[in-house]
Amino acid sequence: MADRYPGYDVQSKRWSQSWNEPTRQVIDRRLAIPREPRFFSPDEWRTLQAVCDRIMPQPTDRPPVPLPAFVDQKMADGLLDGYRYAALPPQGDAWRRGLAALDVAARQAHCDPFHDLTPDRQDDLLRQMQTGELAGPEWGGMPCKLFFEHRVIPDITHAYYAHPVAWNEIGFGGPASPRGYVRMGLDRRDPWEAVEANHAG
Repeated sequence: MADRYPGYDVQSKRWSQSWNEPTRQVIDRRLAIPREPRFFSPDEWRTLQAVCDRIMPQPTDRPPVPLPAFVDQKMADGLLDGYRYAALPPQGDAWRRGLAALDVAARQAHCDPFHDLTPDRQDDLLRQMQTGELAGPEWGGMPCKLFFEHRVIPDITHAYYAHPVAWNEIGFGGPASPRGYVRMGLDRRDPWEAVEANHAG
């Protein structure tokens, strides 16, 4: 991926008027998230890692955002969305059931667990989940399409874009508390925001 914001590092704002101490503490906690699971079992963790790698592939020229760790933390700490589709069980149960069912589907189709499959085969199973084609008693009545749309995609992508590494990629200045943002219209930016390469802005 081309560097849209060359040289930009959101953490250079750490001691500026953009970030106050509570903001720094929040970001420090995100950077220090444990890399070992507290909620998922080792088998679930390996499947989750493989799913995260396919849903949100990351550049190889930097340390990856630890997506499984963020999903695990959300489940372990019971950080809820504030709503739940009736056809989905509580989020932790949904993830455990979905990961186990995906692993069963992988073994049935290819005789290997999901994390040992080639990327193409992993993508094929994830597409089947996305389109509602995976079925079986291991799903426990949970629609695989709903699980994909309302657990897999949001939990993983929200985790990615909550991390400062992702902020650098999109030129986001972070929480900007207490300074805040002023120019909120489309294609407008505050003077302290990053400038996109080849953008006259």
